[in-house]
Amino acid sequence: MGFIHVNVGLAKPFDPEPAEMVRVMVDTGAIISVFPTQLLERLGIQRVGQQRFRGFGGSVVRSVGGVAMTYGDVTGVVPVAFGDEDDAAVMGVTALETLGYQVDPVRGELHRVEMLL
Repeated sequence: MGFIHVNVGLAKPFDPEPAEMVRVMVDTGAIISVFPTQLLERLGIQRVGQQRFRGFGGSVVRSVGGVAMTYGDVTGVVPVAFGDEDDAAVMGVTALETLGYQVDPVRGELHRVEMLL
């Protein structure tokens, strides 16, 4: 199986216009989603803190915030890291769970799942 890429809409939480469509790689190994800082700033996403992350190159610190993400007909506010220029745009596990999707590795698609309280 190769990588799964999907298009998601991003917007400022509680003010969904204007939304911007972004192609992202779905990464079930990433806890939160990552988008370029320039994009998040353009959308008016505010930093609410910093978090340390472990990546292939070791440990890094990134600013974090929340963004309204839409996939299919579902929108939710998901945690996001402000990425550096060379960071890939990634949809992480918390976004998948928040929006109610799971990865179908055989078909290389996302499928809706029943949400649990």
